[in-house]
Parts: sequence; C-alpha cells; structure tokens
Amino acid sequence: MILDRYLLKQFIPIFFIGLFMFMMIVSLIDLFANLWRYITNEVSVREIFTVSLYYLPKCFSYALPVSLLFASAYTLGDLYSRNELTSIFTSGIPFWRFSVSLLALGVAASLFAFYFDDRVVIPTLKMKNDLSRVLLRQVRTENNSDIVIKTRNGDLIYSVDYYDHSSIILNGISVIEKNEEGKLLSLIRANRAVWTGEYWNFVNAVIYEWVDGLFRIRNLGNTDSYREPPDTFRRHMVNPEELSAKDAGGLVQDLQSAGLPVTRALSEYYHRFSFPTACFIVMILSVSMGGRFRKNILLMSLLASLCSAVVFYVMEMISMMMSRLGYIPPLIGAWFPVFIFVVFGILLLRTAKT
Repeated sequence: MILDRYLLKQFIPIFFIGLFMFMMIVSLIDLFANLWRYITNEVSVREIFTVSLYYLPKCFSYALPVSLLFASAYTLGDLYSRNELTSIFTSGIPFWRFSVSLLALGVAASLFAFYFDDRVVIPTLKMKNDLSRVLLRQVRTENNSDIVIKTRNGDLIYSVDYYDHSSIILNGISVIEKNEEGKLLSLIRANRAVWTGEYWNFVNAVIYEWVDGLFRIRNLGNTDSYREPPDTFRRHMVNPEELSAKDAGGLVQDLQSAGLPVTRALSEYYHRFSFPTACFIVMILSVSMGGRFRKNILLMSLLASLCSAVVFYVMEMISMMMSRLGYIPPLIGAWFPVFIFVVFGILLLRTAKT
C-alpha cells in the first residue's frame, strides 16, 4: 500500500539515526565506567578499542528498542504536526490500519532481536568479558564452600565443607544415602575425598549403616561407588548472559539434577525469551500515543511514549527481581509485564483518534 511505504520511508531514516546515536551512548557509558581501570592497568588504546568492538553487538541489542520507540513516536508526531494524519483520518482510514506496518515491524524486530542475541550478542559478550578480565587482571575462583548436592533423584546427598578445585579435593565430606521411601540407609563421614580420575577416594572414612535392625559403625574401605563429576561441586560462575538459549536450558537441567538452587537460572532462561518482546511493546506504546495530543504534538508524543516505556522497564525489573528471589514463579516474573503492556497497548490503540 502506498501509505505503508510512505510511513516506512519516513520512519527508517529516523530509526537508523537514533540507533547509531543510542549505540554510541551505551558504548561510551561502558568505556568511561571502566576507563580508570584501563589506565590503572596500563591497557593500550588498541586493546581498549578491541573490547569496545566486542561490546558493539550488545550495544545494538540495548539500543534497538529505544530506537524503535524514538523513531515511531517522532514519525507519527511529525506527521500529525504537519496535518498529514488529519488528511488520513478524513479519508476514512482507521489509525490502526495506517500504523499496521509499524506494528508488523515491531514483531519482526522482536524475532530478529531474539536470534541476534542468541547467535551474535552472546558469543561477542563472552569474548568481551573474558578479554576484560585478562586486561584488568580479574581472577575468578572456582573453589566452593558449604555445598549440599543431591544426586540419583535425591537418594544420595553430599554435604561438603570446602571444595578445592585446583587439587580436586572435597574437605569435610558427609554422604547420606536413602532408599526410595526416603528412609536412611547409611551415612559416610570423612576428613576428605580425593578425585582419582574416575571416582572419589575417601580418606579416613567411617560409615554408619542399618544392619539387622541396628545402626552400626565401621571403617569404610576403598570403594568406587561415588562417581559424581568434580564440576558438580565447583562454584557455578557461569553467567547466564553468556549462554545461548539452548545452553541456558541445559544449565537449568544441570542445576535441577544436582539439587542446586535453580530459581535464578530459570528466571534468566525465561527472560531470554521475554526480553526481545520489548521491541514490539515500545512500538505499540509509541503508536498508540500518536495523535492523542493537540498542542506540542511532537514533544508530547515522544515524552508520553518514553514515560510508558520507562514504566514497562521498571515493572520488568521489579518482577524479575521478585522471581530471582523466589517471591513469584519465574515464568510469571518474566512474562507478566509483557502481558500487561500488550493488553494496555491494544486498549490504547483501539481508543486512538481516527
């Protein structure tokens, strides 16, 4: 349709200008936030440029929804201020029909954002973080303390005071074994357990077990029955932002099988799918605000769209924080703001001036 092409022709240049501008702002914020660290560690300009280059895809991901919001609000406000929307209204074309190309663009941008984050942003962000840690001499430890691990469907429970990753040794270990009915079968206590490459070798271990209805104690000899991999006891320093959607789902399954807290990882996994919908959310909000003001149309459209988007991001931040802390289910924490603002945007669009 001619009007669809005309609207997109007005929209696209503003969108690319806004995208470039917001990408530079996000990139400069990250640069200046770490500039003093670069100077302290005598990082060269070339290395700083490389880190910033790896961060550009993430800047694009951050800037995409804001650019869509800015471009759509500006385009519709500008058309209304030049009385072009008035001509469209008098021609009998509904406002929602005139704006359908922008809404379709918002849906396409959401789908693109998900795959772009998964295929491009995740690898480059990991490269950026790894390079930054090397340049800034930041060391991550994989040792862990006060560990409780459930394996074999919860029938075997490990309690470890401290795991030494460099030596692959469990210090202060207790192993509880239960039957399918949840009744205690045995308890093993040892000063430490050493990984042999295939199984854990307990040192100075004793076992308490039920024998003929009595709870007896004896020294535990060498046994190869306990083969849980050392990574199970390692501090999980994996950043969900550095994992693809498939790997993030695998992380959730690994945490669940190990009996580790999974709420935070599950929230981040669902958020991976809900966050790209921000492109469609900001688009429907900015479109529904078009033509609602009689004075200072362009400025008021931009301001109203921006305020609505800020409310959406604040609500999303609060719901995600509550889901990470376990106050609400992770699925609700990730998708509740999306549902609320899609309904809100549709209602605004239905009542828009036409």
